[in-house]
Amino acid sequence: MAQATVEEMYKDLERRIVASPPGLCPIDLASSFLKMAHAQTCGKCVPCRIGLGQLENLLEDVLDGKATMETIDFIEKTARSIYYTADCAIGYEAANMVLKGIEGFRDDYEEHILRNRCNFGIYQSVPCVSLCPAGVDVPGYIALIAEGRNEDAIRLIRKDNPMPATCAFVCEHPCETRCRRNMVDDPINIRGLKRYAVENSGNIPLPERAPLTGKKVAVVGGGPSGLSAAYYLTLMGHEVEIYEQKKHLGGMLRYGIPSYRLPREILDQEIETMLSHGVKVHLGVTIGKDMSVMDLKEKFDSIYIAIGAQTDKKIGLENEDAEGVYSAVDILRDAGDGYYPELKGKRVVVLGGGNVAIDVARSAVRLGAESSDIVYRRRKADMPAMKEEIEAAVAEGCEIYELYSPKRIETDEDGRVTALWVQPQIVGQIDGGRPKAVDAKEAPVRIPCDVVVIAIGQGIESKEFEKEGIPVRRGLIDALNTAGVVGMPDVYSGGDCISGPATVIQAIAAGKVAAANIDNYLGFHHEIVAEVKVPEPRIADRVPCGRVNMKERPVEERSDNFELSELGMSDQEAMQESRRCLRCDHFGFGVFKGGRIERW
Repeated sequence: MAQATVEEMYKDLERRIVASPPGLCPIDLASSFLKMAHAQTCGKCVPCRIGLGQLENLLEDVLDGKATMETIDFIEKTARSIYYTADCAIGYEAANMVLKGIEGFRDDYEEHILRNRCNFGIYQSVPCVSLCPAGVDVPGYIALIAEGRNEDAIRLIRKDNPMPATCAFVCEHPCETRCRRNMVDDPINIRGLKRYAVENSGNIPLPERAPLTGKKVAVVGGGPSGLSAAYYLTLMGHEVEIYEQKKHLGGMLRYGIPSYRLPREILDQEIETMLSHGVKVHLGVTIGKDMSVMDLKEKFDSIYIAIGAQTDKKIGLENEDAEGVYSAVDILRDAGDGYYPELKGKRVVVLGGGNVAIDVARSAVRLGAESSDIVYRRRKADMPAMKEEIEAAVAEGCEIYELYSPKRIETDEDGRVTALWVQPQIVGQIDGGRPKAVDAKEAPVRIPCDVVVIAIGQGIESKEFEKEGIPVRRGLIDALNTAGVVGMPDVYSGGDCISGPATVIQAIAAGKVAAANIDNYLGFHHEIVAEVKVPEPRIADRVPCGRVNMKERPVEERSDNFELSELGMSDQEAMQESRRCLRCDHFGFGVFKGGRIERW
């Protein structure tokens, strides 16, 4: 009975660790983990029995303001001694955790010692809000959904994210990773609830536009970052014009995500709404060829560059230019304009493990491919694609060749693809959180195929901008956290072109940041507000309750068409799921001043 209770306590501890929010004092957290490790030791070896206790005392001295700068060196020496002399993993991994802390947040140790304060403890935010790159008021709109106020939920989301419908279908929901509901059972299905609100609200008009300022801003790139910046700048009263290279707006939302995940009519309607305050759009215009940056600088008061990541990357395989070899970026780009490759009856192999690779493999199934397989050089568990997308691909018949690295493409005498040769891999040492893949002592394997699709990442088309004087570093535009381009006060940049390929919500957040800073540069300080009152929390017991997960249409109904695959929540499911929220915006730090950001 006692051991069963201890096992339950371990599970509770695991859930608590998963739900640890950003903003905790790292030294306090390290001290707590150290005490737990000390409690686990058998006491046989001195490094564990005595050494971990000494480390505990030294960390407590730092937290209590009794330490000096020499204490940091003593902590490091003690931890290193334990790491090299402890008999088992309990001791040396506990010491290694302290060493990582010294390296990773040494400045916080110094802040405690020199000023008796914690950098992290100054502001402990609501987990889901702080982990959303755009800072959306997640508990607020979930509370509104629970009250049946779906239109107000959308208004509240738009304050920080002008693309709620798009994100309701394709957001990678980082907000769920540290949800405190993990302490009870499972995180809230935040994206699913957002979709429910979108599908159960009408056509919601935009907030009233501020008086015209007479200032003009050019936005280069019509993807999620450029559209978001244009939306907020227009709300602030500035005149905005978007210059887009493609035939349609949307960027990788249109040219990188298949319509079975994000229906085009939903994307088009959302873009139309965002532009409804009078944003001018110029399609088919390439900056650096049709117009120069200097032309824009002469016409506009400020420029925002958000060109995204829409070029493919080569991997240097033999016969990579053979007939039947495609780039995933090219396939999805053509699909965005309604053109699909002829794959009916063909054997398709996709190289890569991200969402783009999964999207292409599932698209090939819908285009009638005889087989659609994915080759990935690491383990399936290491694939960066979303777990639910991987499961859907497997359900639709996609086979995943894990731990195989592509070696060369075999062709016939006419230069057409006949097979992909791969080298079996074996997991090696862990580097950056994932084990490396190294060649196994096995012979290469031949995978017969007619088509090879390369989906190993995207690049940035920055050369033309570099010629125009925009600073570029390692292929990315050199910009600050404020989105300001280094050395050019009237030019801003954000999204994938400064960070590399990222998520939709990160691109939207970059547009929001740029809009605020461009507004300040133009001499204004407009505020974006949602005139929505969030309901008071319900006083009710939070009994454990299962999470409502999203379901997809049956495989036989979805695998031969590009209609939306995922099903939405029912009224009953949405009410149950929304009422699982623990309302961290009210209980705890969220209720204090600054706990809810009502304007920015």
